[in-house]
Amino acid sequence: MNKIIGYSRKSTSKQQNAPDVELLKEAGCEIVYEETASTRKAEKDRPELMKCLASLRTGDTLKLCSLSRLGRTQREVINRLHELQAQSINVVTLDGLINLGAMGKFAPLLIGLLTGLNEVERELIQERTQASIDYRRKHGGNLGGRPKTSAKKEQLVIRLREEGESLRSIQEQTGVAVKTIRRIIADNEKVVVGVK
Repeated sequence: MNKIIGYSRKSTSKQQNAPDVELLKEAGCEIVYEETASTRKAEKDRPELMKCLASLRTGDTLKLCSLSRLGRTQREVINRLHELQAQSINVVTLDGLINLGAMGKFAPLLIGLLTGLNEVERELIQERTQASIDYRRKHGGNLGGRPKTSAKKEQLVIRLREEGESLRSIQEQTGVAVKTIRRIIADNEKVVVGVK
């Protein structure tokens, strides 16, 4: 019996797979492979994608929330879709852009067009981002990055930790993120070890 298999990928740990996984399950996927991995990584470094592709058989359907989940470059996505189509595996995106089974012989043409547009959009975003950074550098604007913690707050974090306070308790008392608290404590330990 033919299976419907889903694949969900997010680029960063700040993004969540859960909403996409839920959508894929609602769309009839029996199994959903999910991972957090940049598409800049080689396919072999995306283990869940490899498992997903290996599990597909002739007549199965692969569902994705969008085509960009499959690859980053136009060539990569087109090659993957051609391989899947040659194996009689249907690919459907939940955004409604791709349904290989319904496209028939027009699939390669439409896939090329859509992935090309995707790539152009990504390049335009990169150009706008770089133009914004250049402008802020030229005019002294904030370039982002980690906000600085005052020396006073750092001393308070260290004192509270030395008094035996938990990370959560320190966070509540100082308003400093747990990740930053860990960094402050680790930096302080390096200094103390260096002094000895």
